[in-house]
Amino acid sequence: MATHRTLAALGQPILYHYDPLFLETFRRTQEKAARVFKTKNDIVLMQGEAIVALEGAARSMTTPGMKVLNLVQGVFGKGMGYWLTSFGAEVFELEVAYNEAVDPAAVEDILSKNPGIELVALVHSETPSGTITDCKAIGPIAKKYGALTLIDAVSSIGGLEFETDEWQLDVVVTGAQKCLGGPPGIGMVSVSPAAWERMESNPASPRASYVSLLDWREKWLKGGVFPYTPSVSDVHGLESVLDQVLEEGLDNAIDRHTLAAEATRAGVKAMGLELWAANSEIAANCVTSVRLPDNLDHVEVRAHVREKYGVMLSSGQGAGNLMRLAHMGPTSSGMYPIVGLAALGRGLKDLGMEVSVGAGIDAAMEVLAAAE
Repeated sequence: MATHRTLAALGQPILYHYDPLFLETFRRTQEKAARVFKTKNDIVLMQGEAIVALEGAARSMTTPGMKVLNLVQGVFGKGMGYWLTSFGAEVFELEVAYNEAVDPAAVEDILSKNPGIELVALVHSETPSGTITDCKAIGPIAKKYGALTLIDAVSSIGGLEFETDEWQLDVVVTGAQKCLGGPPGIGMVSVSPAAWERMESNPASPRASYVSLLDWREKWLKGGVFPYTPSVSDVHGLESVLDQVLEEGLDNAIDRHTLAAEATRAGVKAMGLELWAANSEIAANCVTSVRLPDNLDHVEVRAHVREKYGVMLSSGQGAGNLMRLAHMGPTSSGMYPIVGLAALGRGLKDLGMEVSVGAGIDAAMEVLAAAE
């Protein structure tokens, strides 16, 4: 979902991408993105959904034969491992159940026992599972052992606490379409000086390619020439959502997502349903995942709720038999969490499950009402 202000920005006239007005807009948008990342590192605005930026970053950082530690607590972390292996890396994988979170102490244990690991890859917010990884602790641990970090923060920046520089993170990728509530056609990448050095020394780093970060650095950041034609409309939309979150204040935006998550989780539990995440400490504030009983399939539940109540819910995308209630961007405000909660509860009741829908709504409303 996007605000009217974002939609208006996306509807602006499509300028020639070398028009001085657009060049100024592009540079200004990079600077605003850096403020949201909380970094002094270079920012690259890659055209295409954030998966393009993730692939470009992974390819650019991976040298055949290098040792990489990949942290897995969900389907996106698992997918990164497949990528890294296909790029020729020797992958050490630390995997936990998809309703759990990787323990930073376990990360340090692997790094201490396996000298020579050059890269640690992780997903900050595993959207299908609704869990978060402790980047704040893991970033300094990786740095202690001389490893660079590659962070998938696609669904977290703008809605969860994130400190790129303070947490000593090297390459961080996020998307405009999640907690920022922007267009899905553009990804943002923060790249540290050490990460640029790694890419430049890597003969396998993509060049003359749509996923090349080095092309963006040499042609745009240094030369002021785009490596290919950027999507003018998506840049306008991205600048608008960055403006909106910066005007609101990052801390306030994070508080808004936190409140929506707390209300949703209170409602889920009061309905008699079970949260997917093993505990609240590892539950993400951008999405709440709800465990389904074995006799109910998530496909059936989603189809019923959408057809009967006009509400689109999400599945676990392979993480397990669960349903996801998203509260990102504009949908983390007002009554949106209540609408999703009510639709899920009533839908499950329609399908024969014992659910206290009213108790769930009351509990969620109490959380919202008590907020300052």
